[in-house]
Order: sequence, then C-alpha cells, then structure tokens
Amino acid sequence: MRHIIIRDDDTCALTPVECLERLYRPFLDRNLPVNLATIPNVRSDVFYPKGPLQGQPEGFLVAAKDVKPGTYPIGSNPKLVSYLRQNQGYKIAQHAYHHEFVNGEPEFDIHDRADIARRLDLGTKHLLEAGFEKPRTFVAPYDRITRESYLELAKRFDLVSTGWFELGRTPLPWWPKFFLRKLRRQNHWRAGKTTLLSHPGCFLSYHRPVETILPEIIRSIQSRRLTVLVTHWWEFYRTGEADLPFIEVLHELAKYLATQPEVRVVSFNDVVTMNLLN
Repeated sequence: MRHIIIRDDDTCALTPVECLERLYRPFLDRNLPVNLATIPNVRSDVFYPKGPLQGQPEGFLVAAKDVKPGTYPIGSNPKLVSYLRQNQGYKIAQHAYHHEFVNGEPEFDIHDRADIARRLDLGTKHLLEAGFEKPRTFVAPYDRITRESYLELAKRFDLVSTGWFELGRTPLPWWPKFFLRKLRRQNHWRAGKTTLLSHPGCFLSYHRPVETILPEIIRSIQSRRLTVLVTHWWEFYRTGEADLPFIEVLHELAKYLATQPEVRVVSFNDVVTMNLLN
C-alpha cells in the first residue's frame, strides 16, 4: 500500500471559503482527507523582502486587497472556521504564527528560542480558541527551520512536515538518526518522538506546465511508500480569477487517487497514530 498526504499551505483568516470549497469538494466527496497548513494569526501586510518578488505582497494575500494592515487571528473569520469544522475531511496543521519575515528571513528560520517558543505557543492558542483540536503537526513557511526551531517544535508537536533536511540545521542529538537515514536513503525519519516528513517538491504549482503535473505526481507516488503532495490554495487564484486548467488538474488528481486500489490518502495524524513509517 502506498500512502499519500495532501498538504495545502496558507489557509488563514483572509482565505475565502469559496476558494477552498471549489478546490477540494472532489476530495471531500471521495473521503480523501486534505491537510490544511493553517496560519493562526496572519499578517495582512507581509511583503517579500528580497528576490524577484521583492516588495510584492505574499501570495496568500491575493484576496485581501482591501484589508487594513494588521494581524487577523483565524477565529476572526467565523464563516471559514464553521466551514472547516463542518467538513471533517479537512485536517488542521499549524503553519507558522504570523507567516511574516523576521529580519528578512522566514519566521522559523531564526535562532531566538524564546521568540520561537512564543510564536509556537501563541499560534496554538489561536487555533484552540477558534475551536480546533490541538495541532499535532507543524509546517514552517518556505520549509525553513533552524536547529533552535526544531528543538522547540519537538517539545510541542508529534510531526514536522518540511521539504528537506540539512545537517547544519539538525539538532546535535539527532545526528546519529540523521546519518542512519542518509545511509538507508530514507525520505522520512524519526528523532526521539518526533516524526519528520520530507516532500519531493511542489508538483502542484502554477510554475509547472499543467500537462506535466499529474504524470509527475504519479511517477513520484509510484516510487515511494509515503508521499507528501504540497500545494497552495492561492496559486489557483493568484490573478484574482480562478485558473481553470490548473484546478482541473487538481480535480483529476482526486479522481486518480480515489480509483487506485494500492493507494490510500491519509492525514498527518494517521501517520503518527498508525505508525505508517514502519
């Protein structure tokens, strides 16, 4: 059996319900869980600090053009919270705190453990206050996590989903497991009680030709026992309008996953409770 995790990043108080419903109704109707990496207290004034997008607003702000600058806790959008809680196919993971940049770096690509702990605890507090269960999974913006962040994450979460692992970012006590993972060529591993999942890249991205997306995903699924498929809801609406060909690819993926007897779509929590790494 091959297990698949759908991870959609950047749901927040500024996400329109209609966007998620249009994207993921085919998954929900087929009982395919969708893991939403949810920003607990999003900033509405986040701009890219460098690179080709320098000075432009973060992509997840596509639907927040008339919103005043400030922070918006997830609970400030009761329509969204009600929708997510009513549709049990959505599984909530914690994604950052404000999803901002700190001195030009992603929010958990920092070294101040007190500040890291503060952001994590306040983020969980906002999710709990909105009526969600205590999150067991954490996703960092841009998959950037420092050694200090890993240590604080391990105290609070059962699972961390990220893109890759680097020795220089790995806590020293985890190094033996890190090297063993490298020796065994494992995509996923454990350090103590923490499950660490990588992903093979963002196949579900507008940066890729739409005709190549599904074939690449299928090849990736067939080469792994457990595959994390990452996307971002706002990429499907990045111009302010729905990208219909891109959305159609996502819906074709739902059909494919639902019709493959050797494939099972699971949540991050399933990975932990069912011990799927073994």
